[in-house]
Amino acid sequence: MSDLSMQEAKDRLDELIPEIRHHSHQYYVEDHPSITDEAYDQLYQELVSIESEFPELIAEDSPTQRVGGEVLEGFDKVSHDSPMLSLGNAFNKEELLAFDTRVRREVGAVEYHCELKIDGLAVSLKYENGHLTQAATRGDGQVGEDITANVRAIRPIPLKLKSPVTIEARGEIYMPKESFLNLNQAREEDGKNLFANPRNAAAGTLRNLDPKVTARRQLNIFLYSLNQYEQQDVSTQAEALRFIDEIGLRTNKERQVVHEIEEVWDYIQHYQTHRADLPYEIDGIVIKVNSFQQQDAMGYTVKAPKWAIAYKFPAEEAFTTLREIEWTVGRTGVVTPTAIMDPVQLAGTTVSRASLHNVDLIQAKDVRLEDRVVVRKAGDIIPEVVRVDKEARAGDSTPYKIPTQCPVCQSDLVHLDDEVALRCINPSCIAQQKERAIHFVSRNAMNIDGLGPQLISQLFEAELIADTADLYTLKREELIALDRIGEKSADNLLSAIEQSKDNSLERLLFGLGIRYVGQKAATLLAETFDHMDQVMLAKPDEIMAIDGIGDVIAQSAAEFFQLDETKQLIDKYKQANVNMTYRGSHAAEEAGIETEDEFFKEKTVVLTGKLTHFKRSQLKAILTDLGAHVVGSVSGNTDLLIAGEAAGSKLDKAKSLDVEIWDEETLMTRLS
Repeated sequence: MSDLSMQEAKDRLDELIPEIRHHSHQYYVEDHPSITDEAYDQLYQELVSIESEFPELIAEDSPTQRVGGEVLEGFDKVSHDSPMLSLGNAFNKEELLAFDTRVRREVGAVEYHCELKIDGLAVSLKYENGHLTQAATRGDGQVGEDITANVRAIRPIPLKLKSPVTIEARGEIYMPKESFLNLNQAREEDGKNLFANPRNAAAGTLRNLDPKVTARRQLNIFLYSLNQYEQQDVSTQAEALRFIDEIGLRTNKERQVVHEIEEVWDYIQHYQTHRADLPYEIDGIVIKVNSFQQQDAMGYTVKAPKWAIAYKFPAEEAFTTLREIEWTVGRTGVVTPTAIMDPVQLAGTTVSRASLHNVDLIQAKDVRLEDRVVVRKAGDIIPEVVRVDKEARAGDSTPYKIPTQCPVCQSDLVHLDDEVALRCINPSCIAQQKERAIHFVSRNAMNIDGLGPQLISQLFEAELIADTADLYTLKREELIALDRIGEKSADNLLSAIEQSKDNSLERLLFGLGIRYVGQKAATLLAETFDHMDQVMLAKPDEIMAIDGIGDVIAQSAAEFFQLDETKQLIDKYKQANVNMTYRGSHAAEEAGIETEDEFFKEKTVVLTGKLTHFKRSQLKAILTDLGAHVVGSVSGNTDLLIAGEAAGSKLDKAKSLDVEIWDEETLMTRLS
C-alpha cells in the first residue's frame, strides 16, 4: 500500500469500510453471506494494510477497531461479562511462523495448545451452583442474544453439572454432518428450501422460536474456554479443558499440547488431510499459548487476543460443467451473474450455483457455456468459479455474449468506467424497486414486521405499490384480496406500517438504500442535520465535514438527494405523514434523568458485574445520552468503572490501574 497517496488511501477506506460492514452484517446477523470467507478476508486484510500504512486515517468505527457483527431483535439482549473476541488469522506457514516469533519475543519459551476450529456458532453458557442459568450468542462480542430456552433443548448440554460450581464456559454449537443430511432430506421431501451447509442449519435452529424444533435437529457442542479461570485451580488451557470435561461439559478430544511451531504445523497438516473423516465440519485450527500467565502477559488488541491465532484452511475445490449464466438485479441496479452448473459435492454439501461476481471476471477468465470449471467453497453459501479448464473446452465453443439489456425491464445496461459491475440505470425497474422495498422494511431500516420478500413481490405484481412510499397508501381490502392474507394478517401489517411512520430520521435515511450509506452514516447525517429537508440541501463538503464520513459517502448522498425521483419519493413520504426529524436517544429522559449534567461527558466508562437497578444495555444507553463513551474492557484510558454484584477480572484490573470505581449505589446517587 506504500504507493498510495494520503487522499487515495482515504478514498479506498471510504469504499472498503461500508463494503466490509455490509458483508459482516450478512454473515453475523443474517447468516446469509454473499461472498466467500476468502474474499471477505482479502477485503479485511486490505483494510488492515492501508490503516497500518496510514494510522492517522483509522476511524473509531473502523471494522478493525471493533469485534464485528450486530445483535438481532427477537431475543432478549445479554451483556457479556467480558468481550467474546474473534481471533486473528493465518493463511500460510509464513504467517504462522511470524505469530510464533511475536509470541517468543514477548514471553520466551512457550507451549502451544492446538484445537480444531469448529464451523458453528459461538455461545456462552453460565452455570450457577452447577445449574444452567443462561446461554447467549456471541452477538457483536459485547452484547448477544439470550437463547437459554433453545439450548436447554440440546441434549449434549447438561442442565446440571457434576459439581456445584459457578462458571461461564464458552464454545461452539454445531450441527453434525449426519444430522445435517437427515434434516435436508426431510425438508426436500416436504418441499421446503434446503439449508446450504451445517453452520447455516445450526444458526437457523438456534434462532427459531420453538425449542421443540431445536430438540429434533440434534445440535451438538464443544466447549473451548473457561471464562474467569482464576476462580478455578487451573493455570493452562489444557487444564481448563480437563476441568470442563470433569464437571460434565463436552470438549473436543482432538487437541494437543506441543512445544515447537513445527509440531503445530504437523498438527495442521494432519487435520487438513483428514478433515473429511470427521463427523462435523471444521474450517481451520486454533493455536493458543497454553499458559494463562503468559496469556495475561501478552494481553489483547481491540479485536483479538495476542496469544492466539486461527489458521484458516485453503478453500476446497471441485470440477463441474457450467450450463447457464443467470443474471439478477439488485436494489442499486447492479446486475450480477451466477453460474448454473451440474451439481457437485463441495465442502460437505451439494452445490449447483456459483458466483461469477461481475462482467470483468467473466471476460478475464473467458468463461463460456458448457465449460469445465473449477469451483471453490470455504464454508460459504454460494461458491465461486475459480478458473476454466480450457484444455477440456470443445472446439466449437464461442465466447459468452454479455447481455446488453436488463433481464427484468429490458432497459439498456451500462458498464461505467469506474466500476466492474454492469448496471441497469432505469430507476423504475421493478426488480430494483422490489429489492429496495425489501431493504426499506428490514429490521435495521423501517422495521415493518410481516412484510417479507414474497409479500412484497405480490404487492408489486398486483400493482398495489410502485415504490416504497406506496406502502403507506395500502388499504385493508386490497391486502385481504391477496393470496394467504387473512383479515388478522392484514390488520397486523397495516398496524406495523402505521407504527413505522414514527421512526426517527436515521431509520428512513438508511431505508432509502443510498449507495455507501450504512446505519452509522445514516445516524451521523440525522444527528448533524436534524431534518430531512436539511439533509437534502446539504452539499458534499458539508456532509464530508462530519467526523466519520468521507468524500465517497458524501458525494453519493448529495447526488442521491438531487435526483428528481428522490425528491418525488420524499414528497410522497411527507404526504403520508412519515416522520422527517431526528428524535435521538431518549434513554436518560425516559429514566427521568437530567441530561444537562455534564459529569459523564467525554468520560470512558466500563460496566461490570450484575446490576440491580438497570439492565446493562439500558444503563449503557443512559450514560451514552449523558456523553460517556461506554466500552467493554478496562485500560489505562478508563476514567470510571461501575461495578455491580459479583464483579470479576475487570474490577481487579481497574484496581491495579488506579481507575476510579463506583458501586451501583454511588451511581444512583449521582444520577438522582
